[in-house]
Amino acid sequence: MDRIEWHDLPAATQAAVERHTGPVETAEAAPHGVMSRLACTLRTPAGRAFVKGTRHDDPQAWVYRHEAQVTRCAPVAPRLLWEVDANGWLLYGYEYIDGRHPDLSPGSDDLAPLLRTLSVTSEAPWPEALNKKPLHTRWTGFLPTDVTPELQGRGLAHTDMSPHNMLVTRGGELLLLDWALSCPAPAWADTALTVPRFISAGHTPEQAEALAREVPAYRAASPEILTLFARTVYAAWENWERTRPMAHRAALTAAARTWASHREKLRQTGAHTRS
Repeated sequence: MDRIEWHDLPAATQAAVERHTGPVETAEAAPHGVMSRLACTLRTPAGRAFVKGTRHDDPQAWVYRHEAQVTRCAPVAPRLLWEVDANGWLLYGYEYIDGRHPDLSPGSDDLAPLLRTLSVTSEAPWPEALNKKPLHTRWTGFLPTDVTPELQGRGLAHTDMSPHNMLVTRGGELLLLDWALSCPAPAWADTALTVPRFISAGHTPEQAEALAREVPAYRAASPEILTLFARTVYAAWENWERTRPMAHRAALTAAARTWASHREKLRQTGAHTRS
């Protein structure tokens, strides 16, 4: 991503933002892991705001619009404060969250807030006014041709459950950031997608699933559909590791493989249970 700094924006674009924020005193660029043309924290006399966006003619500009629309509906997310479309730039201002990324390792105090957040978000419906390809369609090619209705849910799913997309606030609440990949999905999908994240952080598959079952939507899902989902996650992530390699993907693919193998052993031994 070819990043740009706040001071490189056209003066007219800066002025349009300052009509919402007041005079910008300083602008701190976000870490380069944030995949946005512009991503920075603005400090003003009224406080701080996180700003992200891109050029209006960027082919990915629709992703920012989508994220903003979904964030308005997401129950545990930073608030969208304003939108600016000025002098060729499309920018969104979000509530600044003073927090840290969570620790997902065994015994961490951050696990309970994460499970609370997953429980809350699992109850949120997809905003049907937004037209977005559902998760089972996104994964066409990794799922059976005849997709079971249990995979065709219409819940609001984040789908990118990296700890870097989470912040634990000073008050102990865990918020989900970066809703760009959100889509309609089963209510349990985000929790299921967190299971390999737990495994990657050091949990055994049994421990990871015990945590996931604390979320009612996951606990209510059929064992067979969770096994199919685990196989699908592994197939998709293994494919992306080969075709779109990135530094973090090997460890995640290994965790997904471990989870899928665990679910398959449960199926073969007849140990599938609801709990």
